[in-house]
Amino acid sequence: MKKTLILLTAFLFTLNTYSQQGKPFGKIFSNFNFDLSEGTDGEDLLGTRDNYKEFEVKRAYLGYGYKIDDQFSAKITFDIGSNSAGSAYTAFLKIASLNWKATENISMNMGMIGTKNFKFMEKAWGRRYIEKSALDKYKWASSADAGINMDMKISENFSIDAQVINGEGYKNTQDDLGMFRYGAGLTYKLNSISLRLFRDMVNDNSDISQNITTAAIAYSANNIKLGVERNIMENASNISDQTKNITSVYGSYTLNDRISIFARMDNVSSENDWNSEKDGVYNIGGIERKMSKNVNLSVNVQSWKGLNDLGSDEVLFVNLECKL
Repeated sequence: MKKTLILLTAFLFTLNTYSQQGKPFGKIFSNFNFDLSEGTDGEDLLGTRDNYKEFEVKRAYLGYGYKIDDQFSAKITFDIGSNSAGSAYTAFLKIASLNWKATENISMNMGMIGTKNFKFMEKAWGRRYIEKSALDKYKWASSADAGINMDMKISENFSIDAQVINGEGYKNTQDDLGMFRYGAGLTYKLNSISLRLFRDMVNDNSDISQNITTAAIAYSANNIKLGVERNIMENASNISDQTKNITSVYGSYTLNDRISIFARMDNVSSENDWNSEKDGVYNIGGIERKMSKNVNLSVNVQSWKGLNDLGSDEVLFVNLECKL
């Protein structure tokens, strides 16, 4: 694995030496965590025991972008992280896409592409290195997949987008059924407020489709950022009348040029408690310091409280993000 990373890094930066139209890039997410939970019987929800502590490199991204001409550009990104099917660190091809800027207002991506499901919250939340956005965290959607998507700018304030993807994520190939996953969204921006509506549909060989509806609002002005996202999954796993919900509320306040405080709460529930063992409330709160232009450091506490006290967890994190 170490040899693979060295070769990937050398290859990407060698490309940059011979091209003025391309640019290598990278990100590293690292952290220290200390389990503050007490009184749990055996392992807690993080798979650790009381007072467990460790240093981790949670994720690393290495990539290269290349502008072919005024209409076409290409991008490739490798995702290096832990995976149950591989070693402690396994490299996956996350993005391998061709972008076509058809007009000033229309663009398309083809290949292994970034999906549209939760990009709005990921950008508004702005702290991917600390925790994923809600749909990503609870595995309602994947951040990348093989397929095609389109963005269309209708006006300065209004845009639409759509995607057709395999639905298996970037770590798996298409399943034997060969069913696609479809999605379409609307985004409206007015001054300090942005609104987002997205609809996602997953079919299988039955007549029942799993549908996810996402409605979100984000506010950003001066030193304050606030956001709310509501997600409803109908016919979960293509089973009739199984409904799940996620409500995510988050915000931050910038104290000065370098320091900000932030908080977030996710409420995960299922109608009639059919999925009660996975229902609960996740909280995170902390402080973030911008160490330099490309380095961020955060100290925060993350907690999970299951429905009807079905498990709880509280962990202190020190997170580090480095952009190359």
